[in-house]
Amino acid sequence: MEGIYNIKDLEDKIATEKGVLLYLSSDSCSVCKVLRPKVTELLHEQFPLMVSHYVDIEKSPVISGQFRVFTIPTILIYFEGKEQVRYSRNISLHQLEASISRPYKLVFEE
Repeated sequence: MEGIYNIKDLEDKIATEKGVLLYLSSDSCSVCKVLRPKVTELLHEQFPLMVSHYVDIEKSPVISGQFRVFTIPTILIYFEGKEQVRYSRNISLHQLEASISRPYKLVFEE
């Protein structure tokens, strides 16, 4: 998961990539530290064509404000530049997988 801290770069990635997952958290969040490798593994195994980015909201408060993220961890999923799914705080990996699966197939398996 690539770290990104510039709002312009992030907006460009969302606009140009077919599928983007944003993982917003901070280094001080212990739940975030445990969940992040699991989300990375899920993407690597199930959705290898999706691009993922990590945003530390303490280092990038502009990004958290622009994307209306007020609790962590938050996962935002974009397909073709449009937000499809948003999860905050309590995140189930099974629910996350199910939410990504259908739009992923539509976008990448045309």
